[in-house]
Amino acid sequence: MMSGLIHSCVTKAVVGYGDQLESGPQWITSRRALLKLYDDRLECGKWSVAYDQIQEAVLSSFHSPILRIPGYLLMVKTDSNTYHFGLNGWRYWKGELPFPVSRQNARLRLSPISLIARIAVAVGILYLIWQKFN
Repeated sequence: MMSGLIHSCVTKAVVGYGDQLESGPQWITSRRALLKLYDDRLECGKWSVAYDQIQEAVLSSFHSPILRIPGYLLMVKTDSNTYHFGLNGWRYWKGELPFPVSRQNARLRLSPISLIARIAVAVGILYLIWQKFN
């Protein structure tokens, strides 16, 4: 039986254990793909997770540290992997999902590498502005 597509959206995704609520190197090489939610499974690229395989799902809502852009991180844990999907703050995620999920408010942290990169970009921009007006 073919199942119907319920929702799809662009995502960045990684497989990893523990807390992934930190911008940093693990997200630089993340998978960029469509996350597709069907009646019976979710798919992201070649990854396919049947809802009956999900041991735990947590949807964390957050605002980005600097620009305060809303977003979500969906963690889906199975016997073999823990998937993390970074999602834009669309209305869909505020409603019912086709699988059991707990929800939490969270803070997205900056890794030291991410923080240094952002400071370097800001300093570079300030230097260019200074050069233009001096």
